[in-house]
Amino acid sequence: MNLPEGFQEKYRTLLGSQSDAFLASFNAEPSKGFRINPAKQRAVLPLVDTSEPVPYVSGGYYGNVAGKSIVHTSGGVYSQEPSAMYVGQTVAPQPGEMVLDLCAAPGGKSTHIASQMANSGLLVANEINSKRAKILSENIERFGLTNVVVTNNAPEQLAEKWPETFDRILVDAPCSGEGMFRKDHEAVQYWHPNYAADCAARQKTIVSQAVKMLKPGGTLIYSTCTFAPEEDEQIIAWILKNYPEFRTLPIQKYPGMQSGQPQWADNNPMLNDTVRLWPHLLKGEGHFIAKLIKQSAQITTAESAKTRKKKRRKSVRQAMLTKAETELLTDFIKQTFQTNPFTFTQIEINDGHVHQRPNIQLDYEGIRILRNGLNLGVFKKNRFEADHALALALTTSEFRQVFEVDEQQYQHYRHGEALAWIKATPQKQSKTFGLLTYQGLGFAIGKLVNQQLKNYYPKGLRD
Repeated sequence: MNLPEGFQEKYRTLLGSQSDAFLASFNAEPSKGFRINPAKQRAVLPLVDTSEPVPYVSGGYYGNVAGKSIVHTSGGVYSQEPSAMYVGQTVAPQPGEMVLDLCAAPGGKSTHIASQMANSGLLVANEINSKRAKILSENIERFGLTNVVVTNNAPEQLAEKWPETFDRILVDAPCSGEGMFRKDHEAVQYWHPNYAADCAARQKTIVSQAVKMLKPGGTLIYSTCTFAPEEDEQIIAWILKNYPEFRTLPIQKYPGMQSGQPQWADNNPMLNDTVRLWPHLLKGEGHFIAKLIKQSAQITTAESAKTRKKKRRKSVRQAMLTKAETELLTDFIKQTFQTNPFTFTQIEINDGHVHQRPNIQLDYEGIRILRNGLNLGVFKKNRFEADHALALALTTSEFRQVFEVDEQQYQHYRHGEALAWIKATPQKQSKTFGLLTYQGLGFAIGKLVNQQLKNYYPKGLRD
């Protein structure tokens, strides 16, 4: 790889005797990996190569999974670069907590965080870029997550709405992306001697909003996929200097990982708690991770506490179902599922779309929401039609009708075609929804009408 001369000179100075190995690593093939969705682990394990686990990530493996394979389309795995997996592992959320992933697209770290929460508590996955936010929402859906709200807002908008709200906040900061060079050679073209400093200015702005939203006693995780000290150790040193209520927490370091370098910032010994993953020492593209705890509130006046309490009590009341809509939904549930898998007190309707929101509510007034929990479907004329998300979030045992297809049928359905279906089914009535599975993994909703499975696969996912 043709690395810029300024880049090479910078890291020869910083890394000394390690610089040759570091620079040579950019000519190696990029590392690939995947994480298994714990909710679908039993069905996925026989279908993937688990011979080389990632030692520092539960359920993480080295290897490549095809995007059109059933383990991917069913949300059984998430393809993710191995060193990036350690970020979600470091967040270590607990079920029932309130967590914010502030710069969440495309969703690798969000899916990892939420999968550790067992659909309990609340994860807000935010992305400021609207196109990337849509991709984030699709990946959240594909992983079958029901306790996630996907938002599309600037950090300062969220900070104004949600002061001291979250138990954990991840800032996987937009950066100079030096760890992306092997995967995306075009990323090299953006590098210039001042690029890291430019990125650091934006990172400080984002972090300054994140600290406002963290509860006292809460945890802030900061990460980048770059090697630049300006965006790594120096950002953490800036946090510690400007927000004295924060201190670092040690991160477990596995073989091949190194501590952050205090001498690359202000020599604060707490920077030893941070961790660096280098591509010449570890199988991965590289990452920097820091973990900090907020020991006390930034603002502690009685008035500010009163304001926070008032804001938290306020919530946007979305339209509840009418009696007729409730009857249609109830009939759909009775025909489609063994038992009711939904909580009616959490079901709401917005612009005709029905969803089950997470059991923890926030004030969403003025917040742009792309996904609020689990999408159930839409009301059409005198009927309810199921959403694709149900195929990914619910298990085969929850459906009354399960249609196991072969490889050819799997490909045809994903292409958007209806399938002839003359096999015996548990129910005789027609026009009923069921789950399509391939190799035991649910990947789509279908509607059986007169011995034909009508296609409900989303047009944007067809190929």
